[in-house]
Amino acid sequence: MLIRYGTDSKGKRVKIAEIYTADEHKIDQSLIDREALKIIRRLRSSGHEAYLVGGAVRDLLVGKVPKDFDIATDALPRKVKNLFRNSRIIGRRFRLVHVFYGEKIIEVSTFRSNEPGGENNVYGSLEDDVTRRDFSLNALYYSPKEEWVLDYIGGVKDIENKKMRSLIPLETTFIEDPVRLIRAIKYSANTDCTIPFKMKRSIKKFAPNIAGCPSSRLTEEIFKILQCGNSAGIFNKLEYFGIFDHLLPVIYQTIKDDREKKEGFYNSLKEMDDKIGSGQITRANMLAVLVEPVIDFDKDLEVNQPLFMDTYKEMKRILTPLTPPNHDVEVAVRNIFKAKGLKPPKRPRKRYAGRYNSRKPRAGTSKKSGPAITN
Repeated sequence: MLIRYGTDSKGKRVKIAEIYTADEHKIDQSLIDREALKIIRRLRSSGHEAYLVGGAVRDLLVGKVPKDFDIATDALPRKVKNLFRNSRIIGRRFRLVHVFYGEKIIEVSTFRSNEPGGENNVYGSLEDDVTRRDFSLNALYYSPKEEWVLDYIGGVKDIENKKMRSLIPLETTFIEDPVRLIRAIKYSANTDCTIPFKMKRSIKKFAPNIAGCPSSRLTEEIFKILQCGNSAGIFNKLEYFGIFDHLLPVIYQTIKDDREKKEGFYNSLKEMDDKIGSGQITRANMLAVLVEPVIDFDKDLEVNQPLFMDTYKEMKRILTPLTPPNHDVEVAVRNIFKAKGLKPPKRPRKRYAGRYNSRKPRAGTSKKSGPAITN
């Protein structure tokens, strides 16, 4: 093991980080996305620091193939944008750069400052950025060139000991960013890390704060859960900690007292988890899996365009407060129709596509129709 040293306020040389070499961490670089490596190389060749960071490093340390590859750098967002034409700057509270490779998105963030206002486009050093991470197992930095894992806070040992540890005081971390409630559950379920007693109490206490999160962030977190291969286990923990109720309230209220629907919901998630590695599961498939077990039709309804539109609107209501793309919802409704043995109507003409909320059925087009309903 190598040691990185710095100086304290008195100018004394002090240890600030442990550096794990390839022989010690045994990360297999073949599991790292090649575009992520390309981004890091280009940033470094332009004179900047750049590291793979967060969940990707955590997963690589335990031999898993990461779903996402995030990069941290000292390059400012505008500089990153100039280096990659296939990118755009996003965010107001803290600006990030998304680099696009087809449908793949790799997020590049500039080191955040640990000074007050560090979430408002105030940038700092690598050492500052470490203190802005939420949990110790996400505060590790990997340098592909040297094959080093930089550990400033004992995150490697926490992963080895299967221990969840918040780097921000529990009294403030879930107030500062309620999405961390979901992440804590997700990380624990996916790594078998134990959540300490005090953190459990904080999660249950602040669970209602989820309702105040932006719908776009909740939508992305749900999709990350559904595509991780362990969605059933995560939703089970979300229910235990009282978060499910605030995350997907309509679905939760539908299944909580209905044993058959609850079993159907979790069985659907388990079936999807078993197939997730095939690469055949789309976002529309995921939405259908969420909703299909809790949506019913009156038996004698005629399958027609009005029924399809009513089901579309009902699905949007069931998914509240999530805001998935309209196209994904449309395809999900078609998948649900097929799952229930119903033949979806033909797609409307192009000029009407995606306008189900405004298009009115013409009189006489249906002998008997009605909305999809939840029990």
